[in-house]
Amino acid sequence: MAGVVRTAAAAAAVLVVASALASCGLSAKAGPEDGPSTAAVAARATPSLADVTPLTDVRDWDGEVNAVADAPIDPVAEDPQPALPVTVTDAQGTQVTVKDTSRVLALDVYGTLSRTVFELGLGDRLVGRDVSTDFDEAKQLPLVTQNGHDLNAEAILELDPTVILTDTSLGPWDVVLQMRDAGIPVVVVDSDRGLDNVGELIHQVADPLGVPDAGDALAKRTQRQIDEVTAQIAKVAPADSGARLRTVFLYVRGQSGIYYMFGEGSGADSLIDAIGGYDVAHEIGWNGMKPLTDEGLVAAQPDLVLMMTGGLESAGGVDGLLERLPALAQTPAGQHRRFVTMEDSQILGFGPITASVLNALAVATYAPEDVS
Repeated sequence: MAGVVRTAAAAAAVLVVASALASCGLSAKAGPEDGPSTAAVAARATPSLADVTPLTDVRDWDGEVNAVADAPIDPVAEDPQPALPVTVTDAQGTQVTVKDTSRVLALDVYGTLSRTVFELGLGDRLVGRDVSTDFDEAKQLPLVTQNGHDLNAEAILELDPTVILTDTSLGPWDVVLQMRDAGIPVVVVDSDRGLDNVGELIHQVADPLGVPDAGDALAKRTQRQIDEVTAQIAKVAPADSGARLRTVFLYVRGQSGIYYMFGEGSGADSLIDAIGGYDVAHEIGWNGMKPLTDEGLVAAQPDLVLMMTGGLESAGGVDGLLERLPALAQTPAGQHRRFVTMEDSQILGFGPITASVLNALAVATYAPEDVS
């Protein structure tokens, strides 16, 4: 059982990201007069950061928290009519002409592309999904991935798509080339994800689908929401960088023996900065996605660990992870069991739900008792 305890004083590796395994719970230590108590809290919507009371001391809590980004589908347009044909140059420099968007596949490791299609108002044109596309409106669509995130050529061809949007986060790449050889227009979008290119990624989906105006509207709405959340985070995060929580992002698949720390340029650095954490990777010169080492953990000395929910579960929860990584157990984060997790399909997706992701992580970090 995951938990949050107030003290008495006051995620190459991306190719194998698996589906999230949800877990949640909360235990609160009562005041001295009340004696100890433990309570399981039912899942509920994550409140806005503006509606919670943040901790006076950002280190005044112990225990793991599962953050949930609440983001119902909210299309910016109702049944937009694509202007076709359209010719675009994709992220790899390939010129692609799209003549028909009646049967769309939008595939990536986080399900961000399919979510974007829905938010553009074209969700009814999707004919299949990747394993990370697990929101209610798309769950009935047939899967075209197998063994986690491997593209299944036969499953794709059976759906007779008229256009495929994807990136390099799914493989094998030979399947993508096979689709092009079969005459299907394939548009490859940017695989790099961060706060600095959320709008650009939306346009890379909207433009080849022939709905640039809907793309403009969605990009503007998403950026406005991000700006509102980051402004609120700035009000509660310590102004002094030295007072901020030293934060790292760990990508773990315990059953496969995979332990990575994500550093600068991985997208995790952008996430940590956005929620007002102190990005330790920058301090220790940890670039990209690299296998975790004891030396790296000792140098990092994190106060807080961000992880994918499924990753922590795969290692046997906090107890299992600390047993597997004794060096982590000796850090402040390990000693206080201070972990914040979020669904694998949400935490590094950087799409239309980015503001909800930031809000949920910030509430978990600064007002953990308000998260279940």
